[in-house]
Parts: sequence; structure tokens; C-alpha cells
Amino acid sequence: MLQNNITNFIEYCKNSNFAERSIESLAFRLHEFNQFIQTQAISALQQINFQLLTQFVTDYHQPSVFVKKARVWCLRQLFHYLKLQTLINDNIALRLPYPKIEQKVPSFLTVDEFKLILSHFAQQATTANGLRNLVIISLLGFLGLRTATLADLHITDIDLAESCIWIKQKGVNQQHKKSLPLPQILCRLLAEYIQSLHRNQGPLFMSKRNQPLARRSLQSLFYQVTRKLNIDKSLHPHLFRHTAATHLNQIAGLEITQFVLGHLTQQHTRQYAHLNPNIYAQHMKQHPYMKLDL
Repeated sequence: MLQNNITNFIEYCKNSNFAERSIESLAFRLHEFNQFIQTQAISALQQINFQLLTQFVTDYHQPSVFVKKARVWCLRQLFHYLKLQTLINDNIALRLPYPKIEQKVPSFLTVDEFKLILSHFAQQATTANGLRNLVIISLLGFLGLRTATLADLHITDIDLAESCIWIKQKGVNQQHKKSLPLPQILCRLLAEYIQSLHRNQGPLFMSKRNQPLARRSLQSLFYQVTRKLNIDKSLHPHLFRHTAATHLNQIAGLEITQFVLGHLTQQHTRQYAHLNPNIYAQHMKQHPYMKLDL
């Protein structure tokens, strides 16, 4: 009853140029919704009421707050489409509130922790995959690249003559790229790595099976390293993004950090970049209360 409508909706999203990640999320969450509806005594769209939507969002398979938020968004999009197609009269999903997500202080690696990780990968760089992994970790930790950006990199995006890298920016025309300067150590690593590929075009990073690098491969890589090293943090791509932003902010400030991370506003950058303790200490020395004699 619902599956055909969901299939048509996904096609509508593709034709409307929804982002690929958004389409993946919609397809997955709406597949869950279809499974949920099949457990109910429902035979027509008009029988799906607000109570059922609430039950799916809050109770089905004990979802986390992030899953609840994703479900609300997906249902709002689906029912908006159903209303456009005059299959229903009202978008009852608009009444679903987004759950409140408590803001957490982002974690990041200290300089010593990041050096330890780099040292570990440097020891493994005697093989082709080991060198690839060292380059990946360096790009994540130095430049704070997103995993999607990392996977999209091609050999031609690396300009060693100008010591820069061309990357796609999130949320803009996919043909538009910006350049970022590369640290000298990254230039050396990339030069050695690209030479080992014995080709001058195509994806920069490939799997052992000669396929484009998948997110699951990165997750597996981080899991193995987390177990081997005595670091009280779970390694994941955004941890390196927080790390790059925090360390860059301490020497360059928010404006440059914002440019490197590719954020449209500094509000987004602030959640990644922690307070510079050195500048804070300098300001506190000048604070009038610091000179009080009680």
C-alpha cells in the first residue's frame, strides 16, 4: 500500500536534485516506516493518523534522539509529497516536533595524541596500503576534510607544483572547487604516494579490491587503531575534523579556520574550534580582578 508511494517519492527527490546523502537517509527511514505500517491494520493512506506517526518516531525499535530527528524530517518530506500529489488532504507530519538534542562539547585530539597516531601510521607506511592510510590520516588531521570530500578526491586534484589541493565544497555546485595550501610534510607524502600508484588520473584512494574508498573502510581502520593505541577516545572522521579546527584556530583564528573547513558562517565553525587557551591566558593576565589584593 505504501511502498509504491515511497518509491515514487524517492524518484521525485532524485529529479528534484536532493543531495545523495539525503536520498539515502529518506530511503532508509521510509523503509523502516513501511515496515512499521505493515504491522498495523492499515489499508489506505487516509488511515495513517498522527498517533501512528508519533508511535513510529518515538517507540519503533527504541530509537535514539538522532534517529527520532531523522524520522521526523523524512516523514515531513514524504507527507509533503503526498499532499502535492493530492493523495492526502493535509501534511499531518508537520505537527511532529523535532526532539531536543543536548549540545555536547566536541572532543578533539591533543597534539601528543595526534602525534602518537601519526607515528603509528608512519610505521605502517612501508606497504602501499600503509602509505595510503598515513596520507588519509594526515589529510583528515591537518585539513579537517569530510569523509565524502576525501572519497571524492582525484589524483588531478593534487597540485604538487603549487603545493595545494583542490576540494569540492559542500552544498555548492559540484563543479566548483576551492584550493587549500598543503603543509610541506603532506606534499612529500602525497608525492611518494601518487608515485606508488603508477597512474596519473582516477580516484586518489582505492580499496584493496581496487574499488573507490568506502566509509566502512575508514570505520574499520579507526576501530583497529583505537584498539591498538592507548588513547581514551573513539577515533572517527569528525574527531579529526574537530582536531584540525581546534589546532588551526589556536594559531590562525576563526576566520581562516572557517575557510579551511568550508563553513558558510562562523557559527558553524565555533562548534568545532575550541577556545584558544594561550590567548585566554593572556587576556586573563590583563583582567583587573587578577590584580586585586584581598
